[in-house]
Amino acid sequence: MAERIKLTGLLEALDEQVDARKKEVTLGDVVSIFKGRGFGPLITLPALIAWLPTGAVPGVPSCCGIMIALVSIQLMLGKSSPWLPKRLREVSFGRDKLETVMDKVTPVTRRVDRLIKPRMEWIVDDGALRVLAAFTTLLGIAMIPLEVLPFAAAVPGVTLTLIGVGVAARDGAAVMLGLVISLIGGVWIATMI
Repeated sequence: MAERIKLTGLLEALDEQVDARKKEVTLGDVVSIFKGRGFGPLITLPALIAWLPTGAVPGVPSCCGIMIALVSIQLMLGKSSPWLPKRLREVSFGRDKLETVMDKVTPVTRRVDRLIKPRMEWIVDDGALRVLAAFTTLLGIAMIPLEVLPFAAAVPGVTLTLIGVGVAARDGAAVMLGLVISLIGGVWIATMI
């Protein structure tokens, strides 16, 4: 099983391991940095990117949603390591924007990290994980059309962040919270349409 993660650790690992000389961070950088840690971080990080201020950049939520869907499909099929097509690996966002976002969200992620721990692990066992992967695939795809509605892509983004962290940290309670937020957010989005 992949190592247990924390949100703050994910952001710090990305910041530390991306070449400081690079002005842009690509989704390929994200995959190569977190490939050995399992699928959880590869669902969590693009979801974070999509609902944090970086997600306000046109096209970013869609690219993150496609990446999440591709990674989730591979998890659903039982693949041992993720793969992304070249075009998606080359999608980038500014490193300066990443650092600004990190400065703003790190205090929040530290508080969240204190709550994440292994529990209700039956929700993230192999059988349940494939069902979750099907759901995260649908959420990733849903981010594409939701990008046109203000803040709507944040709903699947928050849900996917919680599910990704829950999978990586073996925290079924985080996964359940993500599912509840998804339900509430789905009702909210339905009222907007």
